Amino acid sequence: MKTEEDVDDTVLLATDGRTGLITLNRPRTLNALTHPMVLRIDEALRAWEQDPAVEQVLIRGAGERGLCAGGDIRAIHDDAKAGTASSAGFWRDEYRLNARIARYPKPYVALMDGIVMGGGVGVSAHGSVRVVTERSRVAMPETGIGFVPDVGGTYLLGRAPGLLGTHLALTGSAVGAADALLCGLADHFVPADRLPELTAALAGSPAGEVLAHFAGTPTPGELAEQRAWIDRCYAADTVEEIVERLLAEGDPAAKETAETLLAKSPTSLKVTLAAVRRARALGPLEQVLVQEYRVSCHALRAPDLVEGIRAQVVDKDRNPRWSPPALADVSDADVERFFAPLGEARELRLP
Repeated sequence: MKTEEDVDDTVLLATDGRTGLITLNRPRTLNALTHPMVLRIDEALRAWEQDPAVEQVLIRGAGERGLCAGGDIRAIHDDAKAGTASSAGFWRDEYRLNARIARYPKPYVALMDGIVMGGGVGVSAHGSVRVVTERSRVAMPETGIGFVPDVGGTYLLGRAPGLLGTHLALTGSAVGAADALLCGLADHFVPADRLPELTAALAGSPAGEVLAHFAGTPTPGELAEQRAWIDRCYAADTVEEIVERLLAEGDPAAKETAETLLAKSPTSLKVTLAAVRRARALGPLEQVLVQEYRVSCHALRAPDLVEGIRAQVVDKDRNPRWSPPALADVSDADVERFFAPLGEARELRLP
């Protein structure tokens, strides 16, 4: 009998009329991605790219809780703790998939319903047609586990209006439909109960025609009203100064944000700020993914990743002991080490 871990079951592939359907099928784990799943999605996209009968692709998640909660971070924890390198291989293929999605020559429709985090953002927000619902919660929450936004997350967040993306990258905050649209992480809002009807309509018509009949307006978000203090505070040169500015703001939400940041990994915060700012200057997504791959591989050998996943997922005591424990203890040289080249044989290569 096949288990949930069998790749044939964890990624379901089908065609319906003119549309190729990808269903992430690990609902008990919020459809968290594994390495075999990434390879299977990539294989399907390559095949459908050459198939004239498939005019567009749709990706969705099984169950009602979300598209995808990210990568399998328990596996990353075990890999980092053991000092092995399977996570580096996973990221290499995952980032290649992210680049393929961003350059896909056919419409790529992502149903970003429910939880869409980390690797889930990578397989959706680089697509050409990104749909959110009233249930959507989109986030790059890596600083809370001692990691740094990846899967092209620093590319996407670096291009959000003003400094909203920097705010989301550092805090790891999840946003709803309206804020995802504002930040450029999604294109259309469709009520969740209309997604089956939308999917059925895509079997017979192009995505560009279909969406016009389903798209609506979400309830207002929070970021538009908060943008003034976000842009003021996150314009600071350092994380320490960002926190100081947040605490000095009169808005209670700014003070709460400062407290949120002070609970994150100090190293992750500083590396993330540098990564988002550098991503803006790097240009194409592929160059940003090369940078993210370097940062991810270096993070695999840093203490905070194992500790952060332990505290949030393994032991669930929600009490990580970061090393070093304070922002002031993280030097510029400490940050720079995360961006160091990996060596010719280990670098990520993309077309």
